[in-house]
Amino acid sequence: MSMKFVGIVGSNAEKSYNRMLLEFIRRQFKLKFELELLEIKDIPMFNQDNDQSNSFAVQYLYNKITRADGVIIATPEHNHTITPALKNALEWMSFNLHPLENKPVMIVGASYYDQGTSRAQVHLRKILDAPGVNAYTLPGNEFLLGKAKEAFDDKGNIINEGTVKFLELCLDNFIKYVGVVSTLKVPKPIAPEDLDAGKPIATTITEVDPDDPEWLEKASKLVNAVEGNTYVKLDNGLLTVDQINIF
Repeated sequence: MSMKFVGIVGSNAEKSYNRMLLEFIRRQFKLKFELELLEIKDIPMFNQDNDQSNSFAVQYLYNKITRADGVIIATPEHNHTITPALKNALEWMSFNLHPLENKPVMIVGASYYDQGTSRAQVHLRKILDAPGVNAYTLPGNEFLLGKAKEAFDDKGNIINEGTVKFLELCLDNFIKYVGVVSTLKVPKPIAPEDLDAGKPIATTITEVDPDDPEWLEKASKLVNAVEGNTYVKLDNGLLTVDQINIF
């Protein structure tokens, strides 16, 4: 089964070369893994006195990271460090929610200048290693795409073949790394049971994103689900929804 990664766009700019980089990775290596891009522009400003851990944007990011096999973060470099938007997202992901704990993470980055995002990546590694985050960041394998304006063609593809090959090497190493980490943190099950309902079955409601914090309300409306004192016919009797909820 193909691994499922999420790619965090570390910029809230409408035109971002780091978004282009993740989109290229998704297209170019789609046979190796699935990659879903995640935006951080709607995440509220972090304020520990105004906890918004349950807000839609924060919960959505949390759920996507939690369900992923690994995370690829594409970071720009602003004033020798990561963007305020990315730092803000990581604050929420290490306050009351900790989806990056023991999660394999790979860092990539694109920049206008020759050195790529080298200083931002060093800073990001330190953040990911901090208490409360505790991510398993892929060592080495630094992919630094410099001169990003000239690096892509008009279709969003990286022009230099050697750069693409090096990127593929780094991604192959990340796939192996994710495999190793997964064996360390997850014991081999006695029997292959889907206890978390991670795979769809015949009655699964697929029209609503399972990571949507409002999933229950939206799915209930979609199927006209009953509630309260409405009776449900069982094999050998009748019970109201409230009575069933007691069990």
